[in-house]
Amino acid sequence: MSPTWSSVIARRVARNHLASPGDSPAAVVAAMCGAHAQVMSAGEVSVAMRLPEATRADVHDALWTDRTLVKTFGPRGTVHLLPARDLGLWTGALAALPHSTPFAADVRMTPEQNARVVAALDDALRTAGDCLTVDELSAAVVARAGSWAGDLVMPAFQTWWPRWRQIVGSPLTQGVLCFGPQRGRKVTYTSPAVWAPESRPWEPEPALRELIRRYLWSYGPATPAEVARWLAAPPPFITKVFGSLDLQPVTIDGARTWLLAGDDTFPAPAASPSVRLLPYFDAYAVGAHPRSETFPGAAFDRALNRGQAGNYPVLLVDGRAAGVWHQRRSGPRVHVTVEPVSDVPTTALKAEVERLGHILGATPTLTVGAVTVGPHA
Repeated sequence: MSPTWSSVIARRVARNHLASPGDSPAAVVAAMCGAHAQVMSAGEVSVAMRLPEATRADVHDALWTDRTLVKTFGPRGTVHLLPARDLGLWTGALAALPHSTPFAADVRMTPEQNARVVAALDDALRTAGDCLTVDELSAAVVARAGSWAGDLVMPAFQTWWPRWRQIVGSPLTQGVLCFGPQRGRKVTYTSPAVWAPESRPWEPEPALRELIRRYLWSYGPATPAEVARWLAAPPPFITKVFGSLDLQPVTIDGARTWLLAGDDTFPAPAASPSVRLLPYFDAYAVGAHPRSETFPGAAFDRALNRGQAGNYPVLLVDGRAAGVWHQRRSGPRVHVTVEPVSDVPTTALKAEVERLGHILGATPTLTVGAVTVGPHA
């Protein structure tokens, strides 16, 4: 077995439902290993583009009406959409990761204080009877943990946050809070036990091993360092976990990588070119390595932000970055500017822009030219 990077990328494209659509929002989000939703509209587009004839509204309904998705803190502590059925797996796996705090000694909490805040969050959200805004949740945490939890010591967006919020999104809070629907313009939180009661908890170490297996199925072959980057975990820690998995090595162009044992069938690249417009922080752009292959040539400098993927919406041709794009909404229209850095099939690009318009519920127009908008902060 000696796959090429082109055959590896073709398999990743297929498994990420970028070649053919998936069956449901939960199914495609599972295949993506989570959909980044820090920019919620981009997360909705990421999922909808992998479904037949779907729109952002379909993803919205899966999240807030059907509850087959859940919005919570995922890999790297960033907001993601995850399958509700897999929430126990994710919370167990992320809780298994080492945790360190970046905060100064006068801000950080002791292990005992961390535990008290986690218990307060869990009790407050399980017993609230409804979703809580951050101010309501803060009052509930302080009432249960103590006044020290409310000390305004965390600098944030030209204001100060209470001490307890420093662990929100960290492995410590996995399984005790997730997002509820917005109340007007206010974010709300609820308990995963209330939002996704059908999900069953996993023990942390088995959960982490299973999550890495799923990543390797969707984005493999990969190295421990690449998985560590995806999870924002120490590479030696992930290397040790790799040693407990049933993997097989594969060398591609001199690079030694790893895939699931027996998962060594790779398709030939598609005969006709495939064009996709990936929104901000799409899981494929963020999760696929090595960057030299997925962002080749001029795309490495144009579509990455100091080596980081996701900050620019990516024009994808046959699974590789081929430029950037930007959308501007104006009433019932959406103006799409695409800046290629290599050849792009015109017909396929126009079809993808039409598809984007359908997802957004707007009439699209296409301009091929320079994108003057900088990277997303």
